[in-house]
Amino acid sequence: MEQKLNEEGYFVINKSYPSTKYDIETLANNIIPRSVASCPDSSQVHFVTHSLGGILIRQYLSEHSVTNLGRVVMLAPPNKGSEITDEMKDNILYKAVNGPAGLQLGTDSSSVPNQLGPANFELGIIAGTKTVNPILSQMLPNPDDGKVSVESTKLSGMTDHIEVPYSHTFIMNKDEVIEQVIHFLENGSFIHTE
Repeated sequence: MEQKLNEEGYFVINKSYPSTKYDIETLANNIIPRSVASCPDSSQVHFVTHSLGGILIRQYLSEHSVTNLGRVVMLAPPNKGSEITDEMKDNILYKAVNGPAGLQLGTDSSSVPNQLGPANFELGIIAGTKTVNPILSQMLPNPDDGKVSVESTKLSGMTDHIEVPYSHTFIMNKDEVIEQVIHFLENGSFIHTE
């Protein structure tokens, strides 16, 4: 995706972050300002996120503003949390793999995603409907992508929402998804074929 966005003329900042070491607020306040500061002055700032990244953007924008904020595209975001967290939060291996931020992604009303409120920015959401992990999928309402249900990706205030037949882990690598991301960044809507 980074390569294709660069080819389309976007200046891409692709920063990794220690998702298993800190809580959502700490991650949001550490990674997002540094990423925005790396953007050229006066350029419109768009965000394309995957999974937890969408929650980090929501967390940050709930307390801060981004000058020249453009559009946001979230891939497979747990905007209403994930039932997997509800089921596995006491599992030692789950805690080790997902860290403090992952444990904040439950579906109850006190979870971070459910405390952040609706989108007040242009937001397109792409949800996957295929799983490569049938065990985790049994914990989720169908359809799902193996980690997040389609319903859980939705957020009040979103501009557009589509479903694609891909799994959570690899959704960002699919040509169709990349095309949809670019279309939303340029037009504020996805390509709907139905």
